[in-house]
Amino acid sequence: MAIDKAAQPGPDTADAARWRLWLGERLHETGRADPDPFRDLGWRGTLADYLALAERRPEIAESAHARLYRMIERAGVSVRDGRRRYTFFAGELFGLEGPLETLVEDYLHAAAVGLEVKRRLVLLMGPVSGGKSTLVTLLKRGLEAFTATEAGAVFGLAGCPMQEEPLHALPAALRPEVARRLGVSIEGDLCPVCRLRLEEEYGGRFLDLPVERLVFSETRRIGIGTFVPSDPKSQDMADLTGSLDFSTITQYGSEADPRAFRFDGELYRANRGLMEFQEMLKLDEKFLYHLLGLTQEGTFKVGRFPLISADLVVVGHTNEAEFRAFAQNPRNEALLSRMVVIRMPYPLAVADETAVYRKLVARARLDQEVHWAPGALEAAAAVSVLSRLKESSRPQLEPLVKLAVLNGEPVPELAQEDREAVFQEALGEGMAGLDPRYVVNRLASAVIRRTRPCLTALDVLRALREGVAQQPLWDRGYAERLEEWIGLARRRYDAAVLREVRRAFIDAFEENARALFNNYLDNVEAYLAPGRRIDPVTGQLLLPDEELMQSLEAPFGIAESQRRSFREEVWLRTSAAGGRREAWDFRAHPRLREVIEDKLFTDLQNVIRVSTAAGRPDPEQEARIRTVVDGLVQRGYCPECARETVRYVGVLLGR
Repeated sequence: MAIDKAAQPGPDTADAARWRLWLGERLHETGRADPDPFRDLGWRGTLADYLALAERRPEIAESAHARLYRMIERAGVSVRDGRRRYTFFAGELFGLEGPLETLVEDYLHAAAVGLEVKRRLVLLMGPVSGGKSTLVTLLKRGLEAFTATEAGAVFGLAGCPMQEEPLHALPAALRPEVARRLGVSIEGDLCPVCRLRLEEEYGGRFLDLPVERLVFSETRRIGIGTFVPSDPKSQDMADLTGSLDFSTITQYGSEADPRAFRFDGELYRANRGLMEFQEMLKLDEKFLYHLLGLTQEGTFKVGRFPLISADLVVVGHTNEAEFRAFAQNPRNEALLSRMVVIRMPYPLAVADETAVYRKLVARARLDQEVHWAPGALEAAAAVSVLSRLKESSRPQLEPLVKLAVLNGEPVPELAQEDREAVFQEALGEGMAGLDPRYVVNRLASAVIRRTRPCLTALDVLRALREGVAQQPLWDRGYAERLEEWIGLARRRYDAAVLREVRRAFIDAFEENARALFNNYLDNVEAYLAPGRRIDPVTGQLLLPDEELMQSLEAPFGIAESQRRSFREEVWLRTSAAGGRREAWDFRAHPRLREVIEDKLFTDLQNVIRVSTAAGRPDPEQEARIRTVVDGLVQRGYCPECARETVRYVGVLLGR
């Protein structure tokens, strides 16, 4: 057949040459050309060479659990609110600090130092879209990147179908002394293939066995394996443990000859790294039986071969319904005792759920299609979190109060006992509720159907409500509850947007606020030092305006007997600034700032309502609106959604 000459490679075009140059520079920057042997991904040597390397760098012979833990720890760890937070998961998982700490500290760290927990498998249990698959994917991709670096260098016996630890080739009599000298633990034996090679190809000369540098890769099936359940009647055990090669049995004369067996199952390929079982509890029992020995003894049995050693972290995931059904079957007791079950609930903090949506919106490039007004994604998050909260036995803990507490917002009127009750109740919440996929689908719909270049919280809430008709599995009761959650989220948004616009107005009329504060200080001075304050215009004695002072002090809940001490405190703070009032900004006192702003906003509320609701505002009103719009734009609004927000607040004030 004639070959199309046009399809043959020829000299690079200018653009192709530019790409070759650019990509070559990027590869060089990654350090692939670094002469350091730990960076040389093509390193090969003998077991003797490997022992010399391990003497200098004992971590290259660490267990799979220790490697995974070191990978996460090296990325960075911080402590906030009593929780350890891992940089490795930052930007991908939100609201899962507790489960992640359990995984890293209680499981991986304990296993890394050799405690009994290393003989367990991890089962991530939670609702759909709860982050289970994302967590495992992060670990996989992390291992791929980590083992390509000097710090994560891994070595295995060349030609081994299990890329096993080279130290397994050491005779049992020498292991204790070598382990002490290297400062490592040597556990496991050679696989059938390597044992046969050692005897027949190398005549027992274990120090001559070839060793090579490994880089884990899921696509090349090195150090990372994935097992997905399918129809129990058609799924073959060979997918997990390999199978006989019947074409070679006559050649080698025995089914027990390793050369007559295909060591290509996922358990072999995942050795030294991570093995994921998707929807683990949907697997047939015969597959789960292999996990009994694998978790407890670090071995599994295949065909007519002796027990095969394996060193890998086994992670499965499932939903709560599957787990409960599995746990209620007494036949599963042995496997249950070998599991570390980690609950993976939905986020219960609006900020965390908002971060999830922001990530998904960016991944779907929806943020390039539309401008999301501040509070838009947060409104969707509030609906989702409300759907995950259970009704409290305490009447004062209504849903919006619980929402605020779990989101870290101040609720001054709430007793400490009630706050603790919110967090106690939260331990059993988050395992059910609105699926984030539903929310993202509705966000996408809102983007497509929008009539403006931006979307506000009201647009998002409307899209969530309209999507109910597209959910045939939702009964009428759930649809009604969703309507309630949307209504509560609307109330929350109304309060937030009032604060936002109020702050913009206050900033626009800051001089009014400062004048109010100075007026208050004048009256405090007249109260504390009678006869010292003289009106500069009339020359008359300035008397304190008790009504004005109390109007600002009332929100503090100050009793009559406490007024003098409170006023003295404010006056002393001002005096400490050198007697210059401008040196002490009242905004540095959060509560006083809030009180002054409330007072000013109340005084200006009628003006604001008229200005924002006027169909044709006069020049002065338009100037006010423009000033506030400019303030909102500085807070992340676009000019259009800023004006829409101001108009909406005008409607709220007019009710």
